[in-house]
Amino acid sequence: MSEETTSAVDLDAAEAEVDLPEIGDRSRYDALMQVIRNRVTVRKFDAGYVVPEAHYDLILEAARHGPSGANAQPWQYIVVRDAGVKQQITDYFVAEQRFRAKARMKFPTPDYRGLATAPGFIVVCSDMRWINAFPVLNDGSDLDRMYKENAERILLQSVAASTMSAHLAAAALGYNVWWVTAIGQEEAQEAMRPLLGIPEEISVLDIFLFGPPAAAPYKR
Repeated sequence: MSEETTSAVDLDAAEAEVDLPEIGDRSRYDALMQVIRNRVTVRKFDAGYVVPEAHYDLILEAARHGPSGANAQPWQYIVVRDAGVKQQITDYFVAEQRFRAKARMKFPTPDYRGLATAPGFIVVCSDMRWINAFPVLNDGSDLDRMYKENAERILLQSVAASTMSAHLAAAALGYNVWWVTAIGQEEAQEAMRPLLGIPEEISVLDIFLFGPPAAAPYKR
């Protein structure tokens, strides 16, 4: 005796949503490449500009369509609108910038003062417990540690793919962008969490800034 099961997904409807051009048709490719080439980083924005709410929706809609391991979609996005909070986050990064200068770190540190000028300010987070959605043994063995290391890489790749989709969406809407990645250290985590009400279990992975530039951008 067999049991009938109902699919959780309407496969016909899901298949109908896939709309790819004919293989070799460059019309969408050329439009995409124009966006990719013009995803230009700037370090200072027009602080007087106000991002329409609809643009946040469009950008985050693009972000959520990014690929992820096991389709876990392990990303969380926090839109920061409060100028005071932006300034506090900026102050942390400026202090980090000065520390690097004193430590003579051989790394090209950007001028982080421009963070406070970004009209679009999105903090990208993830719950690192999502690694349990990927292959692990949870028995403390050497093999388990190896799989957990790879699971963390899968998670970070997934969030990066989503973030890149957000960048391209912002560029497609005419914005310049800035991908701020220097927040992996624990001190940065401790500084960011209370400012944004982020619980201990959630990690801040990067910050995505966008808006009109303060000065004409250029390609690097």
